[in-house]
Amino acid sequence: MSEYNLDLQYNNVTYGEQEINHKEFEACVFNNCDFSQCNFIAVTFIDCTFNNCNFDTSKINHVALRTVYFNGCKMKDVNFSMCDKLIFEIHFKECNLDFSKFYTLKLKGTTFMDCSLVAVDFMSTDLTEAIFDNCDLYRAEFEKAIANKADFRTSYNYTIDPQKTKLKKAQFSISGIKGLLSKHDIIVE
Repeated sequence: MSEYNLDLQYNNVTYGEQEINHKEFEACVFNNCDFSQCNFIAVTFIDCTFNNCNFDTSKINHVALRTVYFNGCKMKDVNFSMCDKLIFEIHFKECNLDFSKFYTLKLKGTTFMDCSLVAVDFMSTDLTEAIFDNCDLYRAEFEKAIANKADFRTSYNYTIDPQKTKLKKAQFSISGIKGLLSKHDIIVE
C-alpha cells in the first residue's frame, strides 16, 4: 500500500534513489527540491506544482502525472514516455527539457512556456492544441507527431517536415516559416 500525502509543502529536500517510491502526492508543492538521483517506482502526483526543482537524468518510468505544473525546473534527459498514461497532464514554464523524451505520449493541450526544448523527442507524440510559447526547439524531432492546432508562433529554431508531421491548422509566424521548408533547401529572407 502506498503512502498518501495531501496538501503538503516540501522545501529544499534532496531525495535519494528509492526515497520517494510507492507514494502518492495530491495538491502538494515542491520548492527547490532535488530528484536527480531518483529512480521512481509507483509514484503518483495529482494537482502538484514543482518550483525550481532538479530532475536532471532522473528515472521517471513508473510515475503518474495528473495535472502537474513544472516551473523553472531542470529536466535534462528525462524520459517521460514510460509514465502512466491515465489522465496524463503536464505543463512547463521556464524549464530546461533538453534531450528529454515524450515519444508516443498524448500531450493534447500541454503548455510549454519559455522552455528550452533542444533535441527533445516528440516522435509519434500527440501535440494537438499544444502551446509552444517562446521555446527553443533546436533539433527537436517531430516525425510522425500530430501537431494539429498547435501554436508555434513565438517559438524558434524548429525544423518540422509537414510531410511527416500532421500540422492541420497549426500556427506559425512568418519568421519561423523557414523551419517548415528547410528540407527543400529553399532560401527564405
